[in-house]
Amino acid sequence: MKIQGYWLASGILGVTASTMLRVLNSGADAVVTKSIGLHPRTGHNGPVLATSHGGLLNAVGLTNPGIDAFEEEMQILREVKVPIIMSIFADSPKEIAIVAEKAATLGPSAIELNLSCPHAEISQISHSPTVTTEYVQAVKEVVDLPVFAKLTPNATDYVSVGKAAQKAGADAIVAINTVRAMKIDILQQRPVLGNKTGGLSGPPIFPIAVRCVYDLHNALAIPIIGVGGVSTWKDAVEMHLAGASAIQIGTAVMEDIEVFSKIKNGVQTYLKERGHKSIDEIVGAAGGTN
Repeated sequence: MKIQGYWLASGILGVTASTMLRVLNSGADAVVTKSIGLHPRTGHNGPVLATSHGGLLNAVGLTNPGIDAFEEEMQILREVKVPIIMSIFADSPKEIAIVAEKAATLGPSAIELNLSCPHAEISQISHSPTVTTEYVQAVKEVVDLPVFAKLTPNATDYVSVGKAAQKAGADAIVAINTVRAMKIDILQQRPVLGNKTGGLSGPPIFPIAVRCVYDLHNALAIPIIGVGGVSTWKDAVEMHLAGASAIQIGTAVMEDIEVFSKIKNGVQTYLKERGHKSIDEIVGAAGGTN
C-alpha cells in the first residue's frame, strides 16, 4: 500500500467495523484498528479517561476482544476498498509472531506494531533498539505485508530505536504514541486515573510529535507516519514539512468526525496557493538531510 493521506489512529473508534466505516465515510483515507492481542483483555480499572490542559489522558489498558474474535469485524471491513491497518501487540516476540500470522489471514492492508503503549506492559519495548529489532524481525518472518513500527517519544534515544526497526525490516515508522503523563485530583489528593498514569494525546503533544517526526525523517530512509495532536490543516502541513508522508488523526476525531475532510481541503488549498502539485513536494521540506 502507498503511505499517504489521512488515517484514523489506533485506539479511537477502531474497535468495531461500524465505527470504522463511519470514519471512512467521513473522509478518512485509511483506518487503523484498536490494538489487538492474542487473547481478550479487559484493561485497567476505571477511571480510564480524563481531560487535561486541552488534551486527553487515557489508561484503558489495551482492552480488546482478542485476535480470534476480531475476525467478524474484519470480514465486514474487507468489503471496503480502503486500506485497513491492523494494530497488534504482544508480550514477547514469539507471541507477536503468532498474532501477526493470525492477523494476516484476516486481510488487512498492513500491520502496525504497537511497541510503545505507555500504560501497559509493552511500554518498554521501543525504548530498546535490541528488543524492537526482535519484535519487528519476528513479524517480518511470518507475514508478507507492510509492517509499521509505532514508537514512543518517551525513549531516551528514539532515533536509534527507529534505525533498529528500519534495519529489522520495518516498512515505515509511526511516530508518536501517547506521552506518559498523569493528573491529580486536588480535592481528593490522589491520581485521577485508576492506573495512576496514562498516555496523553491531543494538541498538547503536537510539538513533541513534530520534533520526533523531523528527527526520524532525517535519520531514516523509510517513510514516517506522523501522529500526535493533529487537529487542523495547518497542523497537517507542519507535520508534512517535518517529514510525515501520511498522518494519523485520533483525539480530534472525538470532537469532529469530519476532521479528515476539513484537513484534506485545507491542505489542498495550501498546496495550490503555494504552487505545489502534490503533498510529496513538501514532505520533509522544513530542512534536514533527506
